[in-house]
Amino acid sequence: MKRKLLYLSLLGVMLFSAFPLYFSFVVSTKDNSALADVSLIPGANLVSNIKRVFDTVPFDQAIINSLIVSSAVTASVVLFSTLAGFAFAKLHFRWRTGLLLAVVATMMVPTQLGIIPQFMLITELEWHDTLTAVIVPALVNAFGVFFMTQYLSEALPTELIEAGRVDGAASHRLFWHVVLPVARPAMAVLAMLTFLASWNDYLWPLVVLASPENQTVQVALSQLRAGYVTDYSLALTGTMLATIPLVIVFGALGKQLIGGIMQGAIKG
Repeated sequence: MKRKLLYLSLLGVMLFSAFPLYFSFVVSTKDNSALADVSLIPGANLVSNIKRVFDTVPFDQAIINSLIVSSAVTASVVLFSTLAGFAFAKLHFRWRTGLLLAVVATMMVPTQLGIIPQFMLITELEWHDTLTAVIVPALVNAFGVFFMTQYLSEALPTELIEAGRVDGAASHRLFWHVVLPVARPAMAVLAMLTFLASWNDYLWPLVVLASPENQTVQVALSQLRAGYVTDYSLALTGTMLATIPLVIVFGALGKQLIGGIMQGAIKG
């Protein structure tokens, strides 16, 4: 009986969490004049709304731009954060604690404070209105370094590192053959969080990207909501299209994420 109640509760939470997504889909299948209808039955205007999205803004190019930016940023953050996490967690060098504290301290600085000097630097480098201006400042972040440091401190036994040293393995071999297999679940989590944050980033791309062909998907979505009267069916159709890559990423990395959770549960 308790198990049935647990499953019913989980089903209720799942339906409650999925309802906003379903409602967005329903709105995207109707026209703006039909929004007063409270019916949750999908309409017949989904295809026409999708065509209107691509006719209103260069949405296909915006999705490609966001995929390029998010993929490059995710790969870089995961790689460099894992390297730094390995160094801070298991290697002994001078000022290790101080450097880690300095990295963590940067997380306390509001992002908005760095926009003006960062924009001035991007302009000086002549990167304005290019995807490089969005990718380079996000190639590594303090959260990723701190996250991987904490994970490897607990999950990576020091004995494995010492055994590799005894066998004559250099640091780079230890990283590729010892650290990466252990860090894979945390890397999957960090990749998901980084891709999601990069995909949803709006403020910085809005500041540095001016041309329609260089805009990311969030900037394009803001243009769909522009106008004296907001066309919610058009805006939510674009939102549904922008959500598809996130679902694909979760599906690709979900197995690693669940495997990491189960591994932690077994160890506990």
